[in-house]
Amino acid sequence: MRGQEASEQAERKAVMATLAQSSGDDIVRLWDEAGLPSEAELLRGPETGLVTVRGRIGGGGAPFNVGEATVTRATVRLASGQVGHCYSLGRDREKARLAAIADALWQDPARRGEIKAKIVAPLQAALAEARDKRRAETAATKVDFFTMVRGED
Repeated sequence: MRGQEASEQAERKAVMATLAQSSGDDIVRLWDEAGLPSEAELLRGPETGLVTVRGRIGGGGAPFNVGEATVTRATVRLASGQVGHCYSLGRDREKARLAAIADALWQDPARRGEIKAKIVAPLQAALAEARDKRRAETAATKVDFFTMVRGED
């Protein structure tokens, strides 16, 4: 039982990471195409605020405040009782609201497959494509340094 619970929590975390990293326009477009319900009771937000970003020099030094980042959060409850949450960087309130609804819908085992197939899988494919494009662009600028040996030694 605990193994299954941990697996579900890891999958939920991955789904929410995908939604948080995706653009709001993509989420809205896919949501409209899927015809998923967008009605939910707003328990919190969507509201925008700041969070402090902390860092460490070299990954192991003493923590210090790097600065602040804008974050939008939302919490919703579906008519069926599931509660969904979302925190995402930026000010896109509709993205936060829809991601919170997606989180709530994902918690219903009957809707989980639909959310994964119609929303999460296309978003993951778009993120992978963008990542591959960025890697290719970066690889094109790679400079290989080499030493030529002169015959005068």
